[in-house]
Parts: sequence; C-alpha cells; structure tokens
Amino acid sequence: MSESQFMAYRLLLVPGGNYITIGNNLTPETTQRIQNAVHRGVNYLGICAGGLLAGKAKSNSLNLTSGVKFGFYAVVNRGIHQAAVPIACVDAAVIEHYWEDGPQFTGWGLVVGKYPDGTPAIVEGTCGKGWVILCGVHPEAPESWRRGMTFSTPASTANEYTGKLVDAALHGTRLPHF
Repeated sequence: MSESQFMAYRLLLVPGGNYITIGNNLTPETTQRIQNAVHRGVNYLGICAGGLLAGKAKSNSLNLTSGVKFGFYAVVNRGIHQAAVPIACVDAAVIEHYWEDGPQFTGWGLVVGKYPDGTPAIVEGTCGKGWVILCGVHPEAPESWRRGMTFSTPASTANEYTGKLVDAALHGTRLPHF
C-alpha cells in the first residue's frame, strides 16, 4: 500500500505472532510508509508482536516509540512462555488475560495496565498525530487458546476488553492510566 492508501484508514491493527518473522517480511519502504502514515494521523493498535514491532526491534520494526526498545515480560526468564496473567487497570477489576511470550513496555507512553510485577502491560501515547496503543497480552484470545490453563476471568470478559482497546485506538481516546 502507498502512504496515501494507508491515510484512507483510521486504524492499523497489528496482531500477535512472531515479531521477527513479521518484521523481516516487511520491506524498509513499507515500514517507512506505515511510520509516516501514523505520524500523519493513522492510529495504531499493536497486540503482543504488534507491540514489539511498534518499538525499536531486532527485525525491521516500525519504531513508533522514538527509539524505545521493549523487552519481554519477566516470566520468560523463568522459562514460562504461556500463562494466565492478571492485568491491573485503573478503576477496573483485574482481568486475567492469555499471555504468550508478550512484551512489557517500560519507557514509553502512559501506563494503562500493569503486569503483576508492576511493569507496563498496556500503554498508550502519540506518534506525531497518530494515537498508539500497545498491549502485551491477548485480550482477544478465544476460549480454545486457554486449554490447559486455569483462568479466574472468563474469555468473554477479556474479549470485551479488546473492544475497549479497539474503540480507544480507533477514536484516539485516552484510557484511564496510572
């Protein structure tokens, strides 16, 4: 897509997956067009790998965060790669979300949600005229992704939160933050 074609949209949503594979399959020209479109006012919602790609990553990344590089949520260092993770948000009940090798977002944006260790799980901020929301967990995860794990929050509650993220990203609306 050309930059003007990107500008015809209000929101670019980049989902999870392998951020290195995704980034390495984007040309530098494509990432520049996306970055320019966000700077000019296209909003961005990055979930998991989409959040890592928004920062400065090993792969060909979008760098919507002025050079901030994100690491993974610390439980990865203990060999945990999938988990039910409670995310605390301001003025809301804690929701357990499906997490799989997701990032934490220390160093960029306003903190909307926190992992149990206090690191940012969900952040929001601007990139030029674009509104950017980054989420390290998978609130959109269907029930089938939760097999073999115990959650105290039903998938439907987490899925409802996805709607809040998409709506806030689409309309450039701030979510309550710490």
